[in-house]
Amino acid sequence: MKIGLLTNEYPPHIYGGAGVHLEYLSQSLSALPGHEVEVLCFGEQTRDGEHLHVQGIPPPASFPCPDPRTGKLLDPLFRNIQMAGLLPNVDIVHCHTWYTHLAGCLIRKLHDIPLVLTTHSLEPHRPWKREQLGNAYDVSSWIEATAYGQADGVIAVSESMRRDVMSLYGVPAEKVRVIPNGIDIAEFHRSPEPELMKRHGIDITKPIVLFVGRITRQKGVSLLLDAVPHLAKGCQLVLCAGAPDTEEIGKEVESKVHALRENPGAKVVWIPRMLSKHELIGFYSSADLFVCPSVYEPFGIINLEAMACQVPVVASSIGGIPEVVVDGETGLLFPFEAKGELDFEPKDPAAFSHGLAGLINRLLDDSELRKKMALAARAHVETKFAWSRIASATAAFYQELRQNHGR
Repeated sequence: MKIGLLTNEYPPHIYGGAGVHLEYLSQSLSALPGHEVEVLCFGEQTRDGEHLHVQGIPPPASFPCPDPRTGKLLDPLFRNIQMAGLLPNVDIVHCHTWYTHLAGCLIRKLHDIPLVLTTHSLEPHRPWKREQLGNAYDVSSWIEATAYGQADGVIAVSESMRRDVMSLYGVPAEKVRVIPNGIDIAEFHRSPEPELMKRHGIDITKPIVLFVGRITRQKGVSLLLDAVPHLAKGCQLVLCAGAPDTEEIGKEVESKVHALRENPGAKVVWIPRMLSKHELIGFYSSADLFVCPSVYEPFGIINLEAMACQVPVVASSIGGIPEVVVDGETGLLFPFEAKGELDFEPKDPAAFSHGLAGLINRLLDDSELRKKMALAARAHVETKFAWSRIASATAAFYQELRQNHGR
């Protein structure tokens, strides 16, 4: 069939899990016999492969908005209109995140084809986005709700997301399929890079605790930094964190890192940028453990990447993380208690940070357990999360929706 994929992120412009997902999903779908994949994305990318075609939509001229945050809404809406006109004839359209949902709704009507949405995250569960968007956050939430009301099928990346999309937007259970994120197990494998570590001032003879992610409330970066005073002396927290959501949170992280460097105890190495894939694999492979202190995580593809590189994970037990990290086998999970149903700050931030540090120290103190978990982590990823399986399940869902369309 001919498949249309609509996305904000696509290589080389990737800053989160949705972009990683699209990179590998598009390649894996186009590798299946008989499928053609058309990708429309934000940017200036172009690709004209045998079965995979990519066209980027460049940014429009700036919008004269009294509140500059409104431009962060109008920019994607402008590109959505272009997407609706540019997408060639396809059999199904599949959208990723609210950034392309308007285009999906328009294309569904214009082409009379099924619309599929993947739930990488849901706006009501990300209230901190009001810092980025102001009142435009209410519009992004409205667009998302409208799209879920129109969708013919929904792919949830975890059982947790399946429950969320049904409860928040009333999507009928028969429209939802759970198909997890995947990992390229040939590309992501243990490959230590001692020279890379040395260039960044990291001592490979001492324990390395690694964090990778954007600087956003969702990822719990500040909570992790608050855990540092409780970490075992001599260990190193390597913080690969860039692309702050707002100037304020960027300054908050910078201030905390500076303060921690002034005190004895665990060393903090901060790399304030997004890493290339080669660098990322090198950092994973050199770490003793990976930490994911997220307060909201529909799936957590970073945990898959770490596990594929044979690194045990310490993470908060929230969202889809327990479906990826097997507590006691591939890592350790710390219970997360939120302030409220739609408030993803921990009820007791100090207790959360202290408890997270306790699990990190437990693994640092037990090298045999780390080795056992490292091997189990790789085996778990190979068994359940290979992209070939995920692409086949996605294509089967497309076919089912095509057969039911118009009934």
